[in-house]
Amino acid sequence: MTQEFEMSMCGELKYFLGLQVSQSEKGVFISQSAYAKSLVKRFGMENSKVSKTPMSTSLKLARDEAGEDVDVKLYRGMIGSLLYLTASRPDLSFSAGVCARYQAKPKVSHLNAVKRIMKYVKGTESLGVYYSKNSNKNFVGYCDADWAGCVDDRKKSSAGADSGCTYDSDWFWNPRTLWKRAA
Repeated sequence: MTQEFEMSMCGELKYFLGLQVSQSEKGVFISQSAYAKSLVKRFGMENSKVSKTPMSTSLKLARDEAGEDVDVKLYRGMIGSLLYLTASRPDLSFSAGVCARYQAKPKVSHLNAVKRIMKYVKGTESLGVYYSKNSNKNFVGYCDADWAGCVDDRKKSSAGADSGCTYDSDWFWNPRTLWKRAA
């Protein structure tokens, strides 16, 4: 590439597009801990109690037409920030995706679910994704679905990750209608 482009070595990569990069002989660790800390502060959650999980297993979010409205800009800002954080935090993808369904008319119940995710982020700011140099190169995939779990439109939520080198190389979360289910 140096024949085509003028290049210079500026040292070891530490930050790239908001991602913190930590390199070692064994691999690369990518996180957004500084961004996670700034989110907690930006949305006034720094004095909140830490949550151990991003979402309760018993929570079933719904449209909640009778619920009290919340500030749409605040809700969308929180959701967008969490979705950006999923670049290095696949553990947030499902819960942020579920809450993202209600951006048109968010209610207090939806905001409370997003705040719980923020409380989880507060307690897990240093998490990220590790890419190992030395691995067995076996491809492994994981997925799960809740078949018609959305009480509003009976769409399912599916999520998965695939691993090629002992790291998450791809993560997806996709709400689909039940009739698209493969037999």
